Amino acid sequence: MSDVSVDGREEGLMSEFSYTNLILTAKEKALNGEKLDRESIIALLEIDPDSIDADMLGMAAREVAEEVTGNRASVWASIGVDYKKCAMNCDFCSFGQKWGLIAQESERSAEEIIELTDRFVSQGARWVTLRTTQFYGFDRLIQLIKDIRLAVTGNYEIVVNTGEFDEEKARKLAEAGAQVVYHTLRLREGKDTRFRPEDRIDTLRSVRDSPLNLAYLVEPVGIEHSNEEIADIFLKGMEYGAILSGAMARVPLPGTPFAGSDQLSERRHAQIVAVTRLAAGHHTPDICVHPPSRIAMEWGANVVVVETGAVPRDTGNCDCEWHGFDMVTARDYFENAGYVFYSGDVD
Repeated sequence: MSDVSVDGREEGLMSEFSYTNLILTAKEKALNGEKLDRESIIALLEIDPDSIDADMLGMAAREVAEEVTGNRASVWASIGVDYKKCAMNCDFCSFGQKWGLIAQESERSAEEIIELTDRFVSQGARWVTLRTTQFYGFDRLIQLIKDIRLAVTGNYEIVVNTGEFDEEKARKLAEAGAQVVYHTLRLREGKDTRFRPEDRIDTLRSVRDSPLNLAYLVEPVGIEHSNEEIADIFLKGMEYGAILSGAMARVPLPGTPFAGSDQLSERRHAQIVAVTRLAAGHHTPDICVHPPSRIAMEWGANVVVVETGAVPRDTGNCDCEWHGFDMVTARDYFENAGYVFYSGDVD
């Protein structure tokens, strides 16, 4: 590997460098409010996920999570609003029109979404995400946010996960009652997707320059993605001020171009999450893992996703929580990982 920079020093090849020192230095920097440089992030990602060094990495990340979050963990609830074919045809998404996986299009009503939001909030969800397809009407989304705010009380945050938009639309989202936008520059954007990377970045810039906060995961991670690619995508989120980061593993779906691809191992997924925890430190206090992973939570993730409705990582429209992972199960995962559940409303 190339030289790595730790504490401003060139340490030479990793064969001459202790992973222990690298991990301990990364932990110290995270606790001191410093961000890790690209070379150190890559070096941490090069650790064998099945090694004792990876266990040490995970332990260090969990200790940082305890300090940064006050040992609190939260649920990110996500509602798939519309189940419709999308002409963008991203290689990893079941909604792609080209893949022919959606036989019957459908959309949840405002009443259904309000009912789901109320249920998630009453069960302690800290965030409720409205996940729409790329071309869902913006004015309709604004009205939906307003309707939810009027109908569902509580100290929760509304997140939008929708198509591209400019700064004016970002301001309108905030005025309607949204607080967070989930948006990323995906791995191999423009190759595995039909989006121009610069358009995705324009939206990230619009969020940064608005009252909205940015949530941004490294995704969708597959076994083919290099440590350098992962580091660069993570750092792009830091550049645009993400307040939540982490990693989402790709789900190889039958009928898509990634059908038959190997799934990222749980320990590799957890390792990437642990590195984001150490690399972000106090700058990005909430670190999410998706799909849920006990190991990743033990290695520093303090946010998991409970989702329902249209899920781009599935070939159907979920009437209940995806893969049965509900709020009760999420709380159980938190407890087993040693966290205190936090809804944003009640400590």
